[in-house]
Parts: sequence; C-alpha cells; structure tokens
Amino acid sequence: MSKWSEWKENLGDSRPWHILEKERIIQDQSIIDKRMEICRACPEFLKLTNRCNKCGCVMPLKTKIRQAECPIGKWGQEPL
Repeated sequence: MSKWSEWKENLGDSRPWHILEKERIIQDQSIIDKRMEICRACPEFLKLTNRCNKCGCVMPLKTKIRQAECPIGKWGQEPL
C-alpha cells in the first residue's frame, strides 16, 4: 500500500475542512479534553507538533470534529 493510500485509510471519514463546519464541531469541551488526554498518552502522538504519527492530523483540531475517529481505535465518533 502506498503512503498516500495508507494516509487516506487512517484518516477515516473526517477531513481537515470539517473543522470549518459548525454543525460538525463538538460543543462539549469535556469530550474534546478526554480525546486529547488519550492522544497525549499514546506513543503515536508527536508532542513537538501536536500531530498523530498514524493519520498525520493536528490533534487539537481533529479532536473537535464530531465524526473524527482515532486511526487505531482509541476514541470514536460522537453521535450527531
């Protein structure tokens, strides 16, 4: 599998531009905080850049998107 195909597969259903769509943003800060807590404890989390080594996403943004998922299954989608 190419790196591009692997990245698209790990990205899941969320896309970077979803952060611009208000209806896709989680309003409950405790959910966002819990997702970030899980990410920070993960060995795939790159502290220097706040990015995930698996999906390449900037996690302080991805954790706010309702339909986003961890590429290795540590947290998942919140209902709409």
